[in-house]
Amino acid sequence: MGEYMPKAELEISKRRLLGGIAVGAVALALAACSDSKDESAQKSSDPAAAKTDPTETASTDNAAADKKVDVPEAEGSVDIAKLMEPGPLPEESIGKADAPVTIVEYMSMTCPHCARFSNNVFEDIKKKYIDTGKVRFILREFPLDNLAAAAIMLARCAPQEQYFPFVEMLFKQQITWATADDKSAALLQMSKLAGFTQESFQACLTNQKLLDDVTAVKNRAVTEFGVNGTPTFFIDGKRYSGEMSVEQMSALIDPLL
Repeated sequence: MGEYMPKAELEISKRRLLGGIAVGAVALALAACSDSKDESAQKSSDPAAAKTDPTETASTDNAAADKKVDVPEAEGSVDIAKLMEPGPLPEESIGKADAPVTIVEYMSMTCPHCARFSNNVFEDIKKKYIDTGKVRFILREFPLDNLAAAAIMLARCAPQEQYFPFVEMLFKQQITWATADDKSAALLQMSKLAGFTQESFQACLTNQKLLDDVTAVKNRAVTEFGVNGTPTFFIDGKRYSGEMSVEQMSALIDPLL
């Protein structure tokens, strides 16, 4: 799966959340999420490569079925009751509260690995497990830089029903706002799509209590649950670090159902 974002205990300051967000801090966060193995498979565009013989097709299907998934190993586990204790912020989750499996993801809005999971994997997991009542999925904040803190604060300031759609939008457009010359202006433009005004945007990013609560969520993850990078997943209390494909996550979920 490759390496993931190393531990980065960066101080979050209210004074730097608005204009003047350091380009260096964002560049560090984007670079520190080291490359992981691409899970995408290349399909041939040559029509001659298409299998039309039923025997060959069956053989190909069987080979695919027999292909072993590189199942991630847990790096530790925590008490589920402790993991699920109320924190300083209301829990943002989707799926049945009494689903047989609970997944908690700690993520940072400027982490490319988190964005790839959101953009390329999460929807399939949602359809396969969350929408069918098998998994409850909880998203928690772990900002690794000031820009990530600002972005997740805005998601928290949006109406609650817009939290997941807002986070999804920011991940899809991450390269646009996270690398913009004027990051505050770029975030404002993204926020306006969710109904923010200049005034509500500034009010959100100068909300000291919200900033303190976001920081507390991160600090608790570090001290109590051993989180030191993003993305980090807890699947029924077992901790897994780094990106996962649909197949890898499925291999961890299925035995728990």
